[in-house]
Amino acid sequence: MVSVIVLLLLAITSCEQRHEHLAPAVNEADSLPLLTAHGISNLISDSGIISYKIIAEDWLIYTQPVPKWSFLKGLFLEKFDTTFHVQWHVQSDTAYCHDNRTWELRGRVVVLNREGTLFETEELFWDMDAHEMWNTMYMCITKPSSNQQLRGYNFRSDEQMTDYRILNSAGYTPMNEHKDNASNSTDGMDSYQRPSTADSRRDESAYTTQH
Repeated sequence: MVSVIVLLLLAITSCEQRHEHLAPAVNEADSLPLLTAHGISNLISDSGIISYKIIAEDWLIYTQPVPKWSFLKGLFLEKFDTTFHVQWHVQSDTAYCHDNRTWELRGRVVVLNREGTLFETEELFWDMDAHEMWNTMYMCITKPSSNQQLRGYNFRSDEQMTDYRILNSAGYTPMNEHKDNASNSTDGMDSYQRPSTADSRRDESAYTTQH
């Protein structure tokens, strides 16, 4: 009988000393969107004024850990001026809006401004508070009216996509030149200014992005 009591006491003591290693509880708000919408076409206002239009297949709205919109199946967005004319529109494979103020566009990103200038890249950020656009990846800018093209890295622009600059850039401009009759070229053939020898490698330290 005494041996049985001793065994019971040892079993109870060992159970009290056992520590279970458990992972923290998973909060559904950490991984699940508060709202999911499909096939949306929506007008968004800023300070009470309709500022842009969103068209997307899926729209995921998160509130935790910070507010975020996710467009994982692509986004088409139009930006309006105060007279409701389209300033520019953008299309991208994937898009995020962080804290309802900073947009992050990824994949095939194409922007067309009201002047007809085409911007093509794989990354673009838009700070709605600072009214700025920027990226650090390769950017190609084409003006169809003059067939001018500018390429480079570290792009920065105003919100209207009309006042912009690129570091480490190269480009060409078409020029009509009449060739001499004795030359082997055909009269009137376009001659192109070749890209400069400027280093177009990415400058990692030029700009940093924060969300």
